[in-house]
Amino acid sequence: MTWSEAEYLAYLAQERLNYAWVLREHGGMTPDAAGAAALDDYPYEPADAPYRGLVFHDEAWHWAMLRIHGDRYRVTHPELDGPSAAYRALP
Repeated sequence: MTWSEAEYLAYLAQERLNYAWVLREHGGMTPDAAGAAALDDYPYEPADAPYRGLVFHDEAWHWAMLRIHGDRYRVTHPELDGPSAAYRALP
């Protein structure tokens, strides 16, 4: 995907917020810990990075579930296979 720097930064910020929300709501993390995890797991990538934004190919919900429950979360927690209504309602 090709996007401007402003578009990339806005998308990155929203994904960080969504990711942190899931870590708080479903992973029991404190706001500070969830925010720090979001910064670590969604780092800024410069415009010339070869795979810039590759993390965006799956929703923040998916990446957070992997962090909370591991790579078999869809099997061990099938109710978490897709985003919750509350997640979908995030701005």
